[in-house]
Amino acid sequence: MRERLDRGQRCAFPPLRNFARAMALWGGIRLAEYEWRRRKTLLSSSSVVVCLSISLLAACGRVRTAIPVAMSPTGTSIVAAFATPSLTPMPVPTAIPTPMPASAPTQAVAPAIPAYSYKAVNSYPHDPNAFTQGLVFENGVLYEGTGLRGRSTLRRVELETGDILQVRELPARFFGEGVTVYGKKVVQLTWQSNVGFVYDKDSFDLLQEFDYPTEGWGITHDGKHLIMSDGTSTLNFLDPETFQEVGRIEVCDNDGPVSGLNELEYVEGEIYANVWPTDRIARIAPQTGRVIGWIELKGLLGPEERSEPIDVLNGIAYDAKNGRLFVTGKLWPRLFEIELISLDQGMVR
Repeated sequence: MRERLDRGQRCAFPPLRNFARAMALWGGIRLAEYEWRRRKTLLSSSSVVVCLSISLLAACGRVRTAIPVAMSPTGTSIVAAFATPSLTPMPVPTAIPTPMPASAPTQAVAPAIPAYSYKAVNSYPHDPNAFTQGLVFENGVLYEGTGLRGRSTLRRVELETGDILQVRELPARFFGEGVTVYGKKVVQLTWQSNVGFVYDKDSFDLLQEFDYPTEGWGITHDGKHLIMSDGTSTLNFLDPETFQEVGRIEVCDNDGPVSGLNELEYVEGEIYANVWPTDRIARIAPQTGRVIGWIELKGLLGPEERSEPIDVLNGIAYDAKNGRLFVTGKLWPRLFEIELISLDQGMVR
């Protein structure tokens, strides 16, 4: 008894109060144990002893917070159900922060594509019956491919007079398309027949036929590869000996793909392309397919020369030796030498 009194004096409460508190806690634990047994959940005797010990310590003020020791089937701590935890006051915020609006992602704005107008410095007669599909200038003369079934030809034409110096007619089932001169050969496409022809440049003798899976529209070369259009936004690069595709580019401007690519000409590291059925020529970077300039040729053929049936602008030829650029159209009576005028910087070619 002496020992108990000494221990009781060391507690935070008088002995009788401590005893009553301990008995209440003991009764609560027994009641909880009874309830668990009804649920057929058995706790080990060691757990009950530990729980009782902690409860008595809590009654004496030694333990002031709930410490989960044994868990009920629902995950509730035995001690936590009866021990009273100390409460820590929550700080009161002085102000509710206002969320800052998320800044819109910065999108890179594509630079404006340079636009060019023209100055007609010369005009030459052109066969108004020639449905021009391809045009090349070399050694003072023009090589021209014409279309329409039953009227398709390959021609050598004198620039100054428009006279036809040499001609080879295609079989009537073929619709002739673009032409290019590659070394000692002339290559000519057909529209929907998936067949191309290779001729001797001097005699126009047929040397070879080759196949391709698309339509044939325009053709040129960069000195290493043939470059071919098929009326879409795709340009195909072909091996000039095997005519197998070795690469391709998709032609795009700031608004997306540029389709209708037709007659082609390689001009000082760029691909010039008529865009069917417009009066525009796209200047294309062959490495990327990016349109790097637009040439506007509206009004090139005067109204007085439109009395006969004519078709769209088509046909680009370049005199690399003298830096001259020639253009014409399908059934046009004139062929023009033009200089380009930058709308920002003045005349450039």
